[in-house]
Amino acid sequence: MSGLRAMVVNEPGGGLHLEQREVPVPGPQEVRVRVHACGVCHSDAMTIEGRMPGLVYPRTPGHEVIGTVDAIGTEVRGWVVGERVGVGWFPGSCGYCRHCRHSNTFACDNVHGATGVTRDGGYATHMLALASALARVPDELDPVESAPLLCAGITTFNALRHCGAASGELVAVYGVGGLGHLAIQFAARMGFRTIAVNRGRGKESLARSLGAFEYIDSAKEDPAAALRTLGGAKAIIATVTSAEAMQAVVGGLGTNGTMMVIGAVGSFTIDSLELLHKRAAVKGWYSGTAVDSEDTLVFSQRHKVVSMNEVYPLEEAQKAYERMMSSRARFRVVLRIAE
Repeated sequence: MSGLRAMVVNEPGGGLHLEQREVPVPGPQEVRVRVHACGVCHSDAMTIEGRMPGLVYPRTPGHEVIGTVDAIGTEVRGWVVGERVGVGWFPGSCGYCRHCRHSNTFACDNVHGATGVTRDGGYATHMLALASALARVPDELDPVESAPLLCAGITTFNALRHCGAASGELVAVYGVGGLGHLAIQFAARMGFRTIAVNRGRGKESLARSLGAFEYIDSAKEDPAAALRTLGGAKAIIATVTSAEAMQAVVGGLGTNGTMMVIGAVGSFTIDSLELLHKRAAVKGWYSGTAVDSEDTLVFSQRHKVVSMNEVYPLEEAQKAYERMMSSRARFRVVLRIAE
């Protein structure tokens, strides 16, 4: 077997460098994945720029992985060599701690961190993953086209199905970008009255083609007021990365509405009166676990939800990362690693 090739970060801010390594042997509860494609996500900056305390280097980023099972650890059951799998942000779980036993495996006490952050990820020809981190991938899905569904996809899909809205109710997607262009598709196919909110009108036609019922230009009008005019949102899926923008839209919630925060912005101010008199809420949402990834992939295959991607070879991972961080990519960036 030829060696492993990986794009590695040796120190915070030091960039990605191609390294040749021995192909690793999976531990008892691990599988080795032959990586076919890996998405390049904004969260990879945690590893590449050293934005999370306590990181250990060298490290290979990447948590939007699609590939095939290449080897299986001695204690692994239920998986076979050659099976198509995906690995997302969720690094796996122990199955027996207090959180796992109460169906909160995302908060496992014994498996911490994230794929590509606290353990090597998918910017490589091969990677190791705990069997509990694996999602099955439908045969019909192309790995390069579908890799972003393992982070941007699961995050938006999972937030939408836990947002409290029912079919026909108004759901606003705030931000038409890497997360938002998928959220609009999911929301429309779930039967929500989907409203796209974005700064400027440059993405209006795209948003409508993806399934948006209406479009609000936050540069020209108060987005909260515009949503109230439409009756108030049962849910707002907030994908933007600006605290000021997050703050500006909370008032658009309707009675019993919930704003699902999936864009990382740090702190922002909320008027408690806006929440109290509507019995509304603002809630953060973790992307999801392996089974949530499976549900996302199956839903996407059945309902033709597709990610709009720019594709680079593995060796150009640094260029791909810079393109993604520039915010000029339309809309996701993916590394093609193997056919």
